[in-house]
Amino acid sequence: MSALPLLITGGRICDPASGLDVVADLLVADGAIAQVRRGGEELRCEPASVLSARGRIVAPGLIDLHCHLREPGFEYKETIASGTRAAARGGFTTVCCMPNTEPPIDSRAAVQFVLERAAAAGAVRVLPIGCITRGRRGQEMVEMAELADAGCWGLSDDGDAVADPRLMRYAMEYSRSLGLVLIEHCEDASLSEEGQVNEGPLSTRLGLKGIPAAAEEGVVARDIALAEMTGARLHIAHVSTAGSVDLIRRAKERGVAVTAEVTPHHLTLTEERVLGPDWGDEAAKGPKPLALSCYDTAAKVNPPLRSARDVEALRAGLKEGVIDAIATDHAPHADVDKRCEFAVSAFGISGLETALGCALSLVHSGAMDMATVLARLTSGPAAVLGRGDIGQLKVGAPADIVIIDPDAEWVVDPAAFASRGRNTPFAGYVFRGRALATVCRGEVAYRDPGVEFGEGAGAM
Repeated sequence: MSALPLLITGGRICDPASGLDVVADLLVADGAIAQVRRGGEELRCEPASVLSARGRIVAPGLIDLHCHLREPGFEYKETIASGTRAAARGGFTTVCCMPNTEPPIDSRAAVQFVLERAAAAGAVRVLPIGCITRGRRGQEMVEMAELADAGCWGLSDDGDAVADPRLMRYAMEYSRSLGLVLIEHCEDASLSEEGQVNEGPLSTRLGLKGIPAAAEEGVVARDIALAEMTGARLHIAHVSTAGSVDLIRRAKERGVAVTAEVTPHHLTLTEERVLGPDWGDEAAKGPKPLALSCYDTAAKVNPPLRSARDVEALRAGLKEGVIDAIATDHAPHADVDKRCEFAVSAFGISGLETALGCALSLVHSGAMDMATVLARLTSGPAAVLGRGDIGQLKVGAPADIVIIDPDAEWVVDPAAFASRGRNTPFAGYVFRGRALATVCRGEVAYRDPGVEFGEGAGAM
């Protein structure tokens, strides 16, 4: 990998943060964006290598607000090294790792461990998210100032909501004073206990205990009320229901400092996907016979895949800006955790390497425009974090760049994943659009084997 000057020529530069959408050249030098060159402008320095992006999109590196790198404690599922390689292949240059590790990220030492491992082995930038409560047990607040000083960019007990509303209120008050965002996994465990899939007619027909929409929406409503009272910054993780979208929409209209994210799988798959690969894909409608013999654990995720009505509401919320970001909720598992009885299989989807292709399927189907999708993967999540230095291609910003071929068709093959987690409901799907090269802080973190670099200006 090299931080020597790089010239990316002839690409369609799409920067949602600035509204830039133009065919031009992009010069990278000293790890930063040095020049956006149009027409006959002179280069500010001689590039060491040149990459032609003609016919491709040059966008800010993607930012994932929500992923699980599993280290420390669950390295058999994923490591910081393997997870960040998967991120680079997916076009991501920044990932926020959630704290449900073992031990959890609830101390300065735990934060330092993640940052040191990321510096030594990470292919892209890693931003740690610390716990809200000690051990994620929901009983006692962490030393928030210590975690902020150590390098956390947000706090979450992801995997669980903070059940005690008084504790959550205090957490909001302290986080506001520190300028940290609280990221809430909105789930009332008393309503969702032992649930496997979305509660509704399908769960009844399948004989599986359901997780009702109210389990999410009740906590969303409570936390919005607390955020409105305290003035804290609240971020709702992996929104999955139409009711949640409506609650967030109305809160934003009142000026509450609430943001939200949605996953690619909740935007594209319905609850029926648990019946198998031929089911639950919103792009493939039509009646099918109901099969009851086998359920696909690859589609078991929390929150569960919901109804077609919910999918439509999530898409509408994303287009309107009610939902600020697309986040992967990358949750890699070993085969032993997923290839088992549905009731005991782990929740989660390995999503870093399929997120871009999945999101672009919304563009190719006409459900979303390219600018909106790119904004929700770049400037949107940067704004949630309060990071003005990433998610954009302005001169002087870190050279975090993804080169996308929006029309390249490819088949999802979990065996070829860089991630240790091969658990995906998209295995065998044909997606259109993928990352061909990813540059993080001026260094090439990933390039497709077919992408070649020329030497110097003469290679143009």
